[in-house]
Amino acid sequence: IAGPIVKYNDMIPQFENPKNQLINKNNIILGLIVIIIGLFKKVVIADTLSINVDAGFDNYLDLNFIEAWIVSLSFTFQLYFDFSGYIDMATGSAILFNIRLPQNFDSPYKATSLINFWQRWHITLSHFLTNYIYFPWAKSLKNVNFLNTMIITFLVFVVAGFWHGPSWLYVIFGSLHGLGLVVNHTFRRFLNYRMNSLLACFFTFNYVNITFVFFRSKNIED
Repeated sequence: IAGPIVKYNDMIPQFENPKNQLINKNNIILGLIVIIIGLFKKVVIADTLSINVDAGFDNYLDLNFIEAWIVSLSFTFQLYFDFSGYIDMATGSAILFNIRLPQNFDSPYKATSLINFWQRWHITLSHFLTNYIYFPWAKSLKNVNFLNTMIITFLVFVVAGFWHGPSWLYVIFGSLHGLGLVVNHTFRRFLNYRMNSLLACFFTFNYVNITFVFFRSKNIED
């Protein structure tokens, strides 16, 4: 249920391929290595960070400015190592049986824009939203222009917020990402300005970090 989200046409031919039903020692070794990497991310890094995260969010009234930032940053990295750790374990398990799953992460915190972030974070979800919501919605319009596509982009990410659960906090999370994408696309289209890549990475990471506060909190007050 954590992903990656796969397509029937990508998976069934692999299941039915007679070569994939044979034992492949190289794939067993590779699969075990990927599983161990995933376990390390989950058990050692993510679960260690979760101690500080849980304490911080459960006692948010006691946090000062710096402690609040440390807690939010800890959750941002906990989420990545937890999620990508699960994906690695799923990917490694599949490799044991000669099955290749699609890539789901590509160093997302190195992204230089929110557009770039969603090309690197939960990649199969981005493809799912694009193929099954964005494109059909855009094709249904009589007049496709920049404004319409931006409205659809925003609404798709509101849907992406609901994807994670029936909570207004998830809706806010999705809306902030939709808004960020609209701003990114608007800058690209109308302003001929290229920001320094390190500065762009800094702004993108911190924006994502702030949106994850809504993702983790139990209510608006938190």
